[in-house]
Amino acid sequence: MNKILKVHPSDDVVVALADLKKEEELALDGEAYALAEDIPAKHKFAARDFAPGDEIHMYGVLVGKAQSAIPKGSWLTTFNVKHAASPMTVRDTQFAWMAPDVAKYANTTFNGFHRSDGSVGTANYWLVVPLVFCENRNILALKEALTKALGYEAATPYQDKVEKILDMLAQGQEGAILESTLPSATKKRPTSSVFPNVDGIKFITHQMGCGGTRQDSRALCGLLAGYITHPNVAGATVLSLGCQNAEETTLLEEIEKRVPGFDRPVHILNHQTLGSEEEVLDLALKQTLLGLKQANESVREEAPLSKLTVGLECGGSDGFSGISANPTLGYFSDMLVALQGKVILSEFPELCGVEQNLADRCVDRPTAERFSHLMSTYSQRATAAGSGFDMNPSPGNIKDGLITDAIKSAGAAKKGGTSPVVDVIDYPEKATKPGLTLLCTPGNDVESTTAEVGSGANVVLFTTGLGTPTGNPIAPVVKVASNTRLFDKMHDIMDFNTGDIIEGKETIEAAAERLLDYVIAVASGEATVKAVLNNQDDFIPWKRGVSL
Repeated sequence: MNKILKVHPSDDVVVALADLKKEEELALDGEAYALAEDIPAKHKFAARDFAPGDEIHMYGVLVGKAQSAIPKGSWLTTFNVKHAASPMTVRDTQFAWMAPDVAKYANTTFNGFHRSDGSVGTANYWLVVPLVFCENRNILALKEALTKALGYEAATPYQDKVEKILDMLAQGQEGAILESTLPSATKKRPTSSVFPNVDGIKFITHQMGCGGTRQDSRALCGLLAGYITHPNVAGATVLSLGCQNAEETTLLEEIEKRVPGFDRPVHILNHQTLGSEEEVLDLALKQTLLGLKQANESVREEAPLSKLTVGLECGGSDGFSGISANPTLGYFSDMLVALQGKVILSEFPELCGVEQNLADRCVDRPTAERFSHLMSTYSQRATAAGSGFDMNPSPGNIKDGLITDAIKSAGAAKKGGTSPVVDVIDYPEKATKPGLTLLCTPGNDVESTTAEVGSGANVVLFTTGLGTPTGNPIAPVVKVASNTRLFDKMHDIMDFNTGDIIEGKETIEAAAERLLDYVIAVASGEATVKAVLNNQDDFIPWKRGVSL
Protein backbone atom coordinates (compact mmCIF):
# COMPACT_ATOMS: atom_id res chain seq x y z
CA MET A 1 0.00 0.00 0.00
CA ASN A 2 1.29 3.48 -0.90
CA LYS A 3 1.42 5.79 2.09
CA ILE A 4 0.97 9.03 0.12
CA LEU A 5 -0.95 10.21 -2.94
CA LYS A 6 -1.03 13.20 -5.24
CA VAL A 7 -4.60 13.36 -6.61
CA HIS A 8 -3.87 15.46 -9.74
CA PRO A 9 -0.53 15.97 -11.54
CA SER A 10 -0.74 19.77 -11.10
CA ASP A 11 -1.41 19.60 -7.34
CA ASP A 12 1.07 21.09 -4.91
CA VAL A 13 -0.24 19.15 -1.92
CA VAL A 14 0.20 15.48 -1.03
CA VAL A 15 -2.37 13.35 0.82
CA ALA A 16 -1.34 11.09 3.70
CA LEU A 17 -3.01 7.68 3.25
CA ALA A 18 -1.71 6.57 6.66
CA ASP A 19 -0.33 8.28 9.76
CA LEU A 20 3.10 9.68 8.91
CA LYS A 21 5.92 10.54 11.32
CA LYS A 22 8.16 13.59 11.55
CA GLU A 23 11.41 13.25 9.56
CA GLU A 24 9.99 10.24 7.69
CA GLU A 25 11.35 10.22 4.15
CA LEU A 26 8.97 9.38 1.33
CA ALA A 27 9.06 9.38 -2.45
CA LEU A 28 6.32 9.76 -5.06
CA ASP A 29 6.64 10.06 -8.83
CA GLY A 30 10.36 10.73 -8.54
CA GLU A 31 9.94 13.47 -5.91
CA ALA A 32 11.41 13.07 -2.40
CA TYR A 33 9.71 14.40 0.72
CA ALA A 34 11.12 14.74 4.25
CA LEU A 35 8.31 15.44 6.68
CA ALA A 36 8.69 18.48 8.90
CA GLU A 37 6.16 17.14 11.43
CA ASP A 38 3.72 14.30 12.08
CA ILE A 39 0.96 14.18 9.44
CA PRO A 40 -2.30 12.41 10.40
CA ALA A 41 -3.90 10.09 7.86
CA LYS A 42 -6.35 11.88 5.52
CA HIS A 43 -4.54 15.21 5.92
CA LYS A 44 -2.26 16.97 3.46
CA PHE A 45 1.29 18.27 3.47
CA ALA A 46 3.06 20.80 1.29
CA ALA A 47 4.63 19.43 -1.89
CA ARG A 48 6.73 22.60 -2.20
CA ASP A 49 7.67 25.67 -0.22
CA PHE A 50 4.82 28.19 0.04
CA ALA A 51 5.24 31.88 0.73
CA PRO A 52 2.42 33.87 2.36
CA GLY A 53 -0.30 34.48 -0.23
CA ASP A 54 0.75 31.65 -2.54
CA GLU A 55 -2.06 29.70 -4.19
CA ILE A 56 -2.58 26.08 -3.16
CA HIS A 57 -4.02 23.53 -5.59
CA MET A 58 -5.66 20.12 -5.14
CA TYR A 59 -7.78 18.09 -7.58
CA GLY A 60 -6.25 20.40 -10.19
CA VAL A 61 -8.11 23.48 -8.89
CA LEU A 62 -7.44 26.36 -6.52
CA VAL A 63 -8.44 25.31 -2.98
CA GLY A 64 -6.71 27.84 -0.73
CA LYS A 65 -3.96 30.34 -0.08
CA ALA A 66 -1.05 30.16 2.31
CA GLN A 67 -1.49 32.46 5.33
CA SER A 68 2.13 32.09 6.40
CA ALA A 69 5.30 30.52 5.09
CA ILE A 70 4.80 26.75 4.75
CA PRO A 71 7.99 24.73 4.13
CA LYS A 72 7.87 21.64 1.94
CA GLY A 73 6.80 18.60 3.96
CA SER A 74 4.77 20.66 6.45
CA TRP A 75 1.22 19.92 7.58
CA LEU A 76 -1.50 22.03 5.96
CA THR A 77 -3.99 23.20 8.61
CA THR A 78 -6.61 25.87 9.24
CA PHE A 79 -3.84 27.89 10.90
CA ASN A 80 -1.68 28.24 7.79
CA VAL A 81 -4.23 27.87 4.95
CA LYS A 82 -7.30 29.93 4.13
CA HIS A 83 -10.11 29.08 1.70
CA ALA A 84 -9.77 30.43 -1.85
CA ALA A 85 -11.54 29.53 -5.08
CA SER A 86 -11.36 30.64 -8.68
CA PRO A 87 -14.18 32.84 -10.02
CA MET A 88 -16.58 31.43 -12.59
CA THR A 89 -17.42 32.88 -15.96
CA VAL A 90 -19.94 31.58 -18.47
CA ARG A 91 -18.12 30.98 -21.70
CA ASP A 92 -18.81 29.24 -24.98
CA THR A 93 -17.10 25.85 -24.98
CA GLN A 94 -17.18 22.63 -26.94
CA PHE A 95 -17.35 19.93 -24.29
CA ALA A 96 -16.40 16.45 -25.44
CA TRP A 97 -17.21 13.45 -23.27
CA MET A 98 -15.98 9.90 -23.59
CA ALA A 99 -18.61 7.64 -22.03
CA PRO A 100 -17.46 4.49 -20.22
CA ASP A 101 -17.98 1.10 -21.80
CA VAL A 102 -21.28 -0.23 -20.43
CA ALA A 103 -21.87 -3.01 -22.96
CA LYS A 104 -22.07 -5.65 -20.19
CA TYR A 105 -25.07 -3.80 -18.71
CA ALA A 106 -26.85 -3.01 -22.00
CA ASN A 107 -29.61 -5.58 -21.42
CA THR A 108 -29.60 -5.55 -17.63
CA THR A 109 -32.90 -4.84 -15.88
CA PHE A 110 -34.24 -4.35 -12.38
CA ASN A 111 -37.63 -5.34 -10.99
CA GLY A 112 -39.70 -2.30 -10.10
CA PHE A 113 -43.23 -0.96 -9.78
CA HIS A 114 -44.45 0.51 -13.08
CA ARG A 115 -46.63 3.64 -12.92
CA SER A 116 -48.99 4.91 -15.60
CA ASP A 117 -46.86 8.03 -16.20
CA GLY A 118 -43.97 5.83 -17.37
CA SER A 119 -41.90 6.07 -14.19
CA VAL A 120 -40.79 2.98 -12.26
CA GLY A 121 -40.54 2.73 -8.48
CA THR A 122 -37.91 0.86 -6.53
CA ALA A 123 -40.46 0.48 -3.70
CA ASN A 124 -44.23 0.66 -3.18
CA TYR A 125 -45.29 2.90 -0.29
CA TRP A 126 -48.45 4.67 0.83
CA LEU A 127 -47.78 8.22 2.06
CA VAL A 128 -49.53 10.07 4.88
CA VAL A 129 -48.51 13.73 5.14
CA PRO A 130 -49.78 17.06 6.57
CA LEU A 131 -50.02 20.29 4.61
CA VAL A 132 -49.34 22.18 7.84
CA PHE A 133 -47.66 21.42 11.16
CA CYS A 134 -51.01 21.79 12.98
CA GLU A 135 -51.93 18.33 11.73
CA ASN A 136 -48.78 16.55 12.96
CA ARG A 137 -50.57 15.09 15.99
CA ASN A 138 -53.22 13.53 13.78
CA ILE A 139 -50.53 12.11 11.48
CA LEU A 140 -48.97 10.41 14.52
CA ALA A 141 -52.37 9.13 15.65
CA LEU A 142 -52.86 7.51 12.24
CA LYS A 143 -49.36 6.05 12.45
CA GLU A 144 -50.03 4.43 15.80
CA ALA A 145 -53.31 2.93 14.60
CA LEU A 146 -52.25 1.70 11.16
CA THR A 147 -48.72 0.40 11.71
CA LYS A 148 -49.71 -1.78 14.64
CA ALA A 149 -52.86 -3.16 13.03
CA LEU A 150 -51.19 -3.96 9.70
CA GLY A 151 -47.89 -5.32 11.04
CA TYR A 152 -45.70 -2.48 9.72
CA GLU A 153 -44.53 -1.45 13.18
CA ALA A 154 -40.79 -2.02 13.39
CA ALA A 155 -39.86 -4.28 16.28
CA THR A 156 -37.85 -2.47 18.95
CA PRO A 157 -34.52 -4.35 19.06
CA TYR A 158 -33.63 -2.98 22.50
CA GLN A 159 -36.63 -4.20 24.50
CA ASP A 160 -34.80 -7.36 25.59
CA LYS A 161 -31.89 -5.22 26.74
CA VAL A 162 -34.15 -3.05 28.89
CA GLU A 163 -35.75 -6.11 30.46
CA LYS A 164 -32.34 -7.55 31.40
CA ILE A 165 -31.20 -4.27 32.96
CA LEU A 166 -34.45 -4.03 34.96
CA ASP A 167 -33.95 -7.60 36.15
CA MET A 168 -30.43 -6.78 37.34
CA LEU A 169 -31.72 -3.68 39.14
CA ALA A 170 -34.37 -5.76 40.89
CA GLN A 171 -31.66 -8.14 42.07
CA GLY A 172 -29.48 -5.32 43.40
CA GLN A 173 -26.77 -5.81 40.76
CA GLU A 174 -26.29 -2.12 39.89
CA GLY A 175 -22.52 -2.43 40.04
CA ALA A 176 -22.45 -5.11 37.36
CA ILE A 177 -24.72 -3.40 34.83
CA LEU A 178 -22.09 -1.43 32.92
CA GLU A 179 -19.89 -4.51 32.50
CA SER A 180 -22.73 -6.89 31.61
CA THR A 181 -23.36 -8.36 28.16
CA LEU A 182 -26.79 -7.51 26.79
CA PRO A 183 -28.76 -9.57 24.25
CA SER A 184 -27.91 -8.93 20.60
CA ALA A 185 -30.15 -6.40 18.85
CA THR A 186 -31.55 -7.89 15.66
CA LYS A 187 -33.37 -5.72 13.13
CA LYS A 188 -35.76 -6.96 10.51
CA ARG A 189 -37.72 -5.10 7.87
CA PRO A 190 -41.39 -5.21 8.92
CA THR A 191 -43.89 -6.51 6.39
CA SER A 192 -47.65 -6.81 6.37
CA SER A 193 -49.48 -10.07 5.83
CA VAL A 194 -52.55 -8.03 4.86
CA PHE A 195 -50.87 -6.04 2.07
CA PRO A 196 -47.70 -7.99 1.16
CA ASN A 197 -47.01 -5.98 -2.02
CA VAL A 198 -46.95 -2.67 -0.12
CA ASP A 199 -43.55 -1.97 1.44
CA GLY A 200 -45.05 0.20 4.15
CA ILE A 201 -47.00 3.28 5.11
CA LYS A 202 -44.77 6.33 5.56
CA PHE A 203 -45.90 9.09 7.88
CA ILE A 204 -44.19 12.44 7.33
CA THR A 205 -44.31 15.39 9.72
CA HIS A 206 -42.76 18.84 9.37
CA GLN A 207 -42.83 22.31 10.93
CA MET A 208 -43.96 24.31 7.92
CA GLY A 209 -47.12 25.24 5.98
CA CYS A 210 -48.11 28.44 7.79
CA GLY A 211 -46.50 31.38 9.55
CA GLY A 212 -43.62 31.52 7.05
CA THR A 213 -43.28 33.21 3.69
CA ARG A 214 -45.61 32.42 0.81
CA GLN A 215 -42.51 31.41 -1.13
CA ASP A 216 -41.74 28.75 1.49
CA SER A 217 -45.34 27.51 1.44
CA ARG A 218 -45.28 27.20 -2.36
CA ALA A 219 -41.95 25.36 -2.16
CA LEU A 220 -43.36 23.03 0.50
CA CYS A 221 -46.32 22.20 -1.75
CA GLY A 222 -43.90 21.53 -4.59
CA LEU A 223 -41.80 19.24 -2.41
CA LEU A 224 -44.84 17.34 -1.15
CA ALA A 225 -46.11 17.05 -4.71
CA GLY A 226 -42.74 15.55 -5.62
CA TYR A 227 -43.23 12.91 -2.93
CA ILE A 228 -46.89 12.21 -3.77
CA THR A 229 -46.11 11.76 -7.48
CA HIS A 230 -42.87 9.88 -6.78
CA PRO A 231 -42.65 6.47 -8.51
CA ASN A 232 -42.05 4.82 -5.13
CA VAL A 233 -45.44 6.05 -3.87
CA ALA A 234 -48.71 4.27 -4.76
CA GLY A 235 -51.00 6.90 -3.24
CA ALA A 236 -51.33 9.43 -0.44
CA THR A 237 -53.50 10.67 2.39
CA VAL A 238 -53.08 14.42 3.01
CA LEU A 239 -54.34 16.23 6.11
CA SER A 240 -55.13 19.96 5.83
CA LEU A 241 -56.30 22.26 8.62
CA GLY A 242 -57.96 24.47 6.02
CA CYS A 243 -56.63 27.98 6.67
CA GLN A 244 -52.85 27.62 6.17
CA ASN A 245 -50.62 29.28 3.58
CA ALA A 246 -49.86 25.91 1.97
CA GLU A 247 -53.26 25.64 0.35
CA GLU A 248 -54.85 22.51 -1.04
CA THR A 249 -55.26 24.15 -4.45
CA THR A 250 -51.53 24.95 -4.51
CA LEU A 251 -50.67 21.32 -3.81
CA LEU A 252 -52.96 20.16 -6.63
CA GLU A 253 -51.37 22.70 -9.00
CA GLU A 254 -47.90 21.39 -8.14
CA ILE A 255 -49.02 17.78 -8.62
CA GLU A 256 -50.42 18.61 -12.07
CA LYS A 257 -47.22 20.49 -12.95
CA ARG A 258 -45.10 17.40 -12.25
CA VAL A 259 -47.40 14.71 -13.66
CA PRO A 260 -50.22 16.05 -15.86
CA GLY A 261 -53.34 13.95 -15.42
CA PHE A 262 -51.94 12.25 -12.33
CA ASP A 263 -54.12 9.21 -11.62
CA ARG A 264 -52.83 7.61 -8.43
CA PRO A 265 -55.20 8.08 -5.45
CA VAL A 266 -54.69 11.24 -3.37
CA HIS A 267 -57.15 11.88 -0.53
CA ILE A 268 -57.05 15.44 0.88
CA LEU A 269 -59.01 15.86 4.13
CA ASN A 270 -59.89 19.40 5.26
CA HIS A 271 -60.13 19.40 9.05
CA GLN A 272 -62.19 22.60 9.38
CA THR A 273 -64.68 21.34 6.81
CA LEU A 274 -65.06 17.86 8.29
CA GLY A 275 -65.31 18.94 11.92
CA SER A 276 -63.93 16.95 14.85
CA GLU A 277 -60.60 15.13 14.94
CA GLU A 278 -62.46 11.83 15.23
CA GLU A 279 -64.36 12.54 12.02
CA VAL A 280 -61.11 13.42 10.26
CA LEU A 281 -59.33 10.30 11.48
CA ASP A 282 -62.29 8.01 10.75
CA LEU A 283 -62.38 9.13 7.12
CA ALA A 284 -58.59 9.04 6.84
CA LEU A 285 -58.51 5.44 8.07
CA LYS A 286 -61.23 4.37 5.64
CA GLN A 287 -59.67 6.06 2.61
CA THR A 288 -56.15 4.90 3.46
CA LEU A 289 -57.13 1.26 3.89
CA LEU A 290 -59.10 1.31 0.64
CA GLY A 291 -56.05 2.88 -1.04
CA LEU A 292 -53.74 0.23 0.40
CA LYS A 293 -55.92 -2.50 -1.07
CA GLN A 294 -55.53 -0.85 -4.48
CA ALA A 295 -51.77 -0.36 -3.98
CA ASN A 296 -51.38 -4.02 -3.09
CA GLU A 297 -52.41 -4.93 -6.64
CA SER A 298 -49.07 -3.61 -7.95
CA VAL A 299 -46.27 -6.12 -8.41
CA ARG A 300 -42.63 -5.84 -9.46
CA GLU A 301 -41.87 -6.21 -13.16
CA GLU A 302 -38.73 -5.88 -15.24
CA ALA A 303 -37.56 -2.38 -16.19
CA PRO A 304 -34.46 -1.08 -18.01
CA LEU A 305 -31.76 0.69 -15.99
CA SER A 306 -32.74 3.90 -17.81
CA LYS A 307 -35.69 4.04 -15.39
CA LEU A 308 -33.33 4.63 -12.45
CA THR A 309 -32.96 8.16 -11.10
CA VAL A 310 -30.13 8.26 -8.59
CA GLY A 311 -29.43 11.08 -6.15
CA LEU A 312 -25.80 11.73 -5.22
CA GLU A 313 -25.18 12.86 -1.65
CA CYS A 314 -22.35 13.09 0.87
CA GLY A 315 -22.24 13.83 4.58
CA GLY A 316 -19.81 13.40 7.44
CA SER A 317 -17.06 13.58 4.81
CA ASP A 318 -13.40 12.93 5.56
CA GLY A 319 -10.10 13.33 3.77
CA PHE A 320 -10.62 10.05 1.92
CA SER A 321 -14.15 10.81 0.64
CA GLY A 322 -12.87 12.67 -2.42
CA ILE A 323 -10.35 9.91 -3.19
CA SER A 324 -12.37 6.71 -2.81
CA ALA A 325 -16.15 6.97 -2.24
CA ASN A 326 -16.96 10.09 -4.27
CA PRO A 327 -14.94 9.09 -7.37
CA THR A 328 -16.65 5.68 -7.19
CA LEU A 329 -20.01 7.46 -7.35
CA GLY A 330 -18.62 9.56 -10.20
CA TYR A 331 -17.79 6.54 -12.32
CA PHE A 332 -21.12 4.96 -11.35
CA SER A 333 -22.83 8.20 -12.49
CA ASP A 334 -21.07 8.10 -15.83
CA MET A 335 -22.13 4.48 -16.35
CA LEU A 336 -25.77 5.25 -15.53
CA VAL A 337 -25.75 8.28 -17.84
CA ALA A 338 -24.33 6.09 -20.61
CA LEU A 339 -27.27 3.75 -19.96
CA GLN A 340 -29.71 6.70 -20.35
CA GLY A 341 -30.52 6.92 -16.65
CA LYS A 342 -30.75 10.10 -14.58
CA VAL A 343 -28.41 11.31 -11.84
CA ILE A 344 -28.91 14.33 -9.57
CA LEU A 345 -26.00 16.25 -8.02
CA SER A 346 -27.04 18.82 -5.42
CA GLU A 347 -25.44 20.62 -2.41
CA PHE A 348 -24.54 23.89 -4.14
CA PRO A 349 -22.40 25.22 -1.24
CA GLU A 350 -20.22 22.16 -1.82
CA LEU A 351 -19.61 23.04 -5.46
CA CYS A 352 -17.71 26.19 -4.52
CA GLY A 353 -14.41 26.19 -6.40
CA VAL A 354 -15.45 23.74 -9.13
CA GLU A 355 -18.13 25.94 -10.71
CA GLN A 356 -16.04 26.60 -13.82
CA ASN A 357 -15.65 22.92 -14.60
CA LEU A 358 -19.39 22.33 -14.20
CA ALA A 359 -20.33 25.42 -16.20
CA ASP A 360 -18.03 24.31 -19.03
CA ARG A 361 -19.78 20.91 -19.02
CA CYS A 362 -23.27 22.40 -19.47
CA VAL A 363 -24.91 21.39 -22.73
CA ASP A 364 -25.71 24.97 -23.73
CA ARG A 365 -25.19 28.57 -22.62
CA PRO A 366 -28.67 29.06 -21.02
CA THR A 367 -28.04 26.02 -18.80
CA ALA A 368 -24.65 27.39 -17.74
CA GLU A 369 -26.15 30.83 -17.12
CA ARG A 370 -28.83 29.37 -14.86
CA PHE A 371 -26.18 27.50 -12.88
CA SER A 372 -24.16 30.71 -12.54
CA HIS A 373 -27.24 32.66 -11.42
CA LEU A 374 -28.30 30.13 -8.79
CA MET A 375 -24.77 29.76 -7.42
CA SER A 376 -24.10 33.50 -7.22
CA THR A 377 -27.50 34.28 -5.68
CA TYR A 378 -27.10 31.58 -3.05
CA SER A 379 -23.55 32.70 -2.26
CA GLN A 380 -24.62 36.33 -1.88
CA ARG A 381 -27.44 35.40 0.49
CA ALA A 382 -25.06 33.33 2.59
CA THR A 383 -22.53 36.13 2.76
CA ALA A 384 -25.22 38.69 3.67
CA ALA A 385 -26.23 36.45 6.57
CA GLY A 386 -22.66 36.28 7.81
CA SER A 387 -22.07 32.67 6.73
CA GLY A 388 -20.29 32.51 3.38
CA PHE A 389 -19.55 29.24 1.61
CA ASP A 390 -16.08 29.31 3.18
CA MET A 391 -17.77 28.44 6.51
CA ASN A 392 -19.29 25.22 5.13
CA PRO A 393 -16.82 22.60 6.48
CA SER A 394 -17.98 21.19 9.81
CA PRO A 395 -15.66 20.59 12.78
CA GLY A 396 -15.70 16.88 11.86
CA ASN A 397 -14.72 17.67 8.26
CA ILE A 398 -11.81 19.84 9.41
CA LYS A 399 -10.61 17.30 11.96
CA ASP A 400 -10.38 14.71 9.18
CA GLY A 401 -8.52 16.82 6.64
CA LEU A 402 -11.09 18.97 4.81
CA ILE A 403 -9.67 22.29 5.97
CA THR A 404 -11.20 24.61 3.35
CA ASP A 405 -14.56 24.64 1.59
CA ALA A 406 -12.82 24.40 -1.77
CA ILE A 407 -10.99 21.21 -0.74
CA LYS A 408 -14.26 19.76 0.49
CA SER A 409 -16.11 20.92 -2.64
CA ALA A 410 -13.53 19.64 -5.11
CA GLY A 411 -13.78 16.20 -3.54
CA ALA A 412 -17.57 16.33 -3.20
CA ALA A 413 -18.03 17.25 -6.88
CA LYS A 414 -16.32 14.00 -7.87
CA LYS A 415 -19.70 12.33 -7.25
CA GLY A 416 -20.94 13.92 -10.49
CA GLY A 417 -18.44 12.13 -12.70
CA THR A 418 -17.42 13.64 -16.02
CA SER A 419 -20.58 13.59 -18.15
CA PRO A 420 -22.30 16.68 -19.61
CA VAL A 421 -24.66 18.70 -17.41
CA VAL A 422 -27.97 18.32 -19.22
CA ASP A 423 -30.07 20.47 -16.88
CA VAL A 424 -29.91 22.84 -13.89
CA ILE A 425 -33.00 22.99 -11.70
CA ASP A 426 -33.99 24.96 -8.63
CA TYR A 427 -35.52 23.48 -5.48
CA PRO A 428 -38.04 21.79 -5.56
CA GLU A 429 -38.24 21.26 -9.33
CA LYS A 430 -38.34 17.81 -10.92
CA ALA A 431 -35.45 16.21 -12.80
CA THR A 432 -36.84 15.23 -16.20
CA LYS A 433 -33.91 14.76 -18.58
CA PRO A 434 -31.72 11.65 -18.91
CA GLY A 435 -28.18 12.50 -17.83
CA LEU A 436 -26.62 14.63 -15.09
CA THR A 437 -28.85 17.31 -13.51
CA LEU A 438 -27.64 19.91 -11.00
CA LEU A 439 -30.20 20.66 -8.26
CA CYS A 440 -29.86 23.76 -6.06
CA THR A 441 -30.01 22.65 -2.41
CA PRO A 442 -28.09 23.28 0.80
CA GLY A 443 -25.21 21.03 1.81
CA ASN A 444 -27.16 19.93 4.88
CA ASP A 445 -27.44 16.14 4.59
CA VAL A 446 -31.13 15.72 5.30
CA GLU A 447 -32.35 18.87 3.53
CA SER A 448 -30.43 17.87 0.41
CA THR A 449 -31.46 14.20 0.49
CA THR A 450 -35.08 15.24 1.06
CA ALA A 451 -34.86 17.52 -1.97
CA GLU A 452 -33.23 14.95 -4.27
CA VAL A 453 -36.02 12.45 -3.58
CA GLY A 454 -38.61 15.19 -4.09
CA SER A 455 -37.02 15.81 -7.49
CA GLY A 456 -37.47 12.18 -8.46
CA ALA A 457 -34.52 10.14 -7.14
CA ASN A 458 -35.76 6.57 -6.61
CA VAL A 459 -32.39 5.58 -5.07
CA VAL A 460 -29.90 7.81 -3.23
CA LEU A 461 -26.17 7.05 -2.96
CA PHE A 462 -24.74 8.69 0.16
CA THR A 463 -20.99 8.74 0.80
CA THR A 464 -19.49 9.29 4.22
CA GLY A 465 -16.09 9.09 5.85
CA LEU A 466 -17.11 9.74 9.44
CA GLY A 467 -20.49 7.98 9.55
CA THR A 468 -24.04 9.30 9.36
CA PRO A 469 -27.35 7.42 9.66
CA THR A 470 -29.33 9.63 7.25
CA GLY A 471 -32.22 7.92 5.46
CA ASN A 472 -35.42 8.87 3.67
CA PRO A 473 -39.07 7.82 4.09
CA ILE A 474 -39.69 6.59 0.54
CA ALA A 475 -36.34 6.05 -1.23
CA PRO A 476 -33.54 3.66 -0.21
CA VAL A 477 -30.40 5.54 0.83
CA VAL A 478 -27.26 3.48 0.19
CA LYS A 479 -24.45 4.38 2.62
CA VAL A 480 -21.04 4.25 0.96
CA ALA A 481 -18.05 4.28 3.34
CA SER A 482 -14.84 5.97 2.23
CA ASN A 483 -12.63 3.78 4.42
CA THR A 484 -12.65 0.24 5.77
CA ARG A 485 -12.25 1.28 9.40
CA LEU A 486 -15.55 3.17 9.25
CA PHE A 487 -17.30 0.35 7.39
CA ASP A 488 -16.27 -2.18 10.04
CA LYS A 489 -16.83 0.08 13.06
CA MET A 490 -20.30 1.34 12.05
CA HIS A 491 -21.46 -1.75 10.17
CA ASP A 492 -25.02 -1.25 11.40
CA ILE A 493 -25.49 1.86 9.23
CA MET A 494 -23.03 1.22 6.37
CA ASP A 495 -23.97 -0.66 3.17
CA PHE A 496 -20.97 -0.48 0.86
CA ASN A 497 -17.21 -0.11 1.37
CA THR A 498 -14.73 1.67 -0.92
CA GLY A 499 -11.84 1.46 1.54
CA ASP A 500 -10.04 -1.08 -0.64
CA ILE A 501 -9.32 1.78 -3.07
CA ILE A 502 -7.30 3.57 -0.38
CA GLU A 503 -5.50 0.33 0.43
CA GLY A 504 -4.64 -0.29 -3.24
CA LYS A 505 -6.74 -3.47 -3.44
CA GLU A 506 -9.43 -2.25 -5.86
CA THR A 507 -9.76 0.25 -8.68
CA ILE A 508 -12.40 2.97 -8.78
CA GLU A 509 -13.88 1.41 -11.90
CA ALA A 510 -14.21 -2.02 -10.28
CA ALA A 511 -15.80 -0.52 -7.17
CA ALA A 512 -18.29 1.39 -9.33
CA GLU A 513 -19.36 -1.76 -11.16
CA ARG A 514 -19.76 -3.55 -7.83
CA LEU A 515 -21.85 -0.60 -6.63
CA LEU A 516 -24.07 -0.72 -9.72
CA ASP A 517 -24.72 -4.42 -9.10
CA TYR A 518 -25.70 -3.61 -5.52
CA VAL A 519 -28.00 -0.76 -6.59
CA ILE A 520 -29.76 -3.10 -9.02
CA ALA A 521 -30.38 -5.53 -6.13
CA VAL A 522 -31.69 -2.71 -3.92
CA ALA A 523 -33.91 -1.35 -6.70
CA SER A 524 -35.32 -4.84 -7.24
CA GLY A 525 -36.17 -5.33 -3.58
CA GLU A 526 -33.58 -8.11 -3.27
CA ALA A 527 -31.33 -6.19 -0.86
CA THR A 528 -32.42 -3.93 2.00
CA VAL A 529 -30.26 -0.95 2.95
CA LYS A 530 -29.45 -0.26 6.59
CA ALA A 531 -31.38 3.03 6.67
CA VAL A 532 -34.57 1.07 5.86
CA LEU A 533 -33.78 -1.61 8.45
CA ASN A 534 -33.18 1.14 11.01
CA ASN A 535 -36.44 2.90 10.07
CA GLN A 536 -34.38 6.05 9.41
CA ASP A 537 -37.08 8.23 7.81
CA ASP A 538 -35.45 11.68 7.76
CA PHE A 539 -37.42 14.50 6.14
CA ILE A 540 -36.55 18.21 6.38
CA PRO A 541 -37.95 20.73 3.87
CA TRP A 542 -35.65 23.61 2.97
CA LYS A 543 -36.75 27.08 3.99
CA ARG A 544 -35.30 29.35 1.36
CA GLY A 545 -33.33 31.32 3.88
CA VAL A 546 -29.66 30.49 4.27
CA SER A 547 -28.73 26.91 5.09
CA LEU A 548 -25.30 25.58 4.24
